[in-house]
Amino acid sequence: MGLFDFFSKQKKETLDKGLEKTKESMFSKLSRIVAGKSKVDDDVLDELEEVLITSDVGVNTTLKIIERIEKRVAKDKYVDEKELKNILREEIADLLTENNAVDNEDFSVSENVKPYVIMVVGVNGVGKTTTIGKLANQFKKAGKSVYLGAADTFRAAAVEQLVIWGERVGVPVIKQAMGSDPASVAFDTLSSAKSNNADVVIIDTAGRLHNKVGLMNELSKIKKVMDKIVPGAPHEVLLVLDGSTGQNAFEQATQFTAATDVTALAITKLDGTAKGGVVIGISDQFRIPVKYIGLGEGIDDLQVFRRREFVDSLFGE
Repeated sequence: MGLFDFFSKQKKETLDKGLEKTKESMFSKLSRIVAGKSKVDDDVLDELEEVLITSDVGVNTTLKIIERIEKRVAKDKYVDEKELKNILREEIADLLTENNAVDNEDFSVSENVKPYVIMVVGVNGVGKTTTIGKLANQFKKAGKSVYLGAADTFRAAAVEQLVIWGERVGVPVIKQAMGSDPASVAFDTLSSAKSNNADVVIIDTAGRLHNKVGLMNELSKIKKVMDKIVPGAPHEVLLVLDGSTGQNAFEQATQFTAATDVTALAITKLDGTAKGGVVIGISDQFRIPVKYIGLGEGIDDLQVFRRREFVDSLFGE
């Protein structure tokens, strides 16, 4: 086995393990609703609908999937558990394809801009700062020079945590005193990164949702300041969501997409939950690509989201 094959196998095992609880929950329920049935009737579809909703796929996405399955089994209603799983798998994969969920190959950024600036948003507690640290690690492993900006200046713990990650990964962290203007931190970070010819800049921001207008104004100000230093920055606005919160993640996505132009998603903590269906629902409802998924506490447990691998792992293939 070559080195590449070894790491691919390792990543697949991490993905399989991370989705284990979701898979067990979803398919143990699926087995029960098909047991003793000779056809997919309204009762089976009603129960399948409940399975998907309780797996946090979301009501609207679930209804879309059920409608598609209903059309497929309209002619030949006989189906066993394996057949129903295959149909469900295909429809979920097709749904993700239609939603322009592009399979990312690796942790890469555009080579056309330098530095490539990522502004990270999300409420406190979703794993935002940890995701930034893990991203910085992956970019550094890919040979990129990385700068981190601690623009969540309202929480001492957030700044301290980012500094710890910077030391762990071996990348510089730009910070100011507590309560400083976040836009000023972003200005300093981009200025320093630009003067040192850095490849990637990742800016942490405050995770508060108490006032949507205040959040919108703050993020807009940070973006305007960054654009003055690096035209076009930020090149990516990454929203971090906690997959274990299920429907609450949908609400957070609604709030943040209303406050700023989110361009990509990272869904964390999928390893400790049976709510992995949230990845499918959020991708479908918001039409924003899921770029990364978090599958554990380890520094390498953040993976790029690959649609086919995700669906295959979810269905045990």
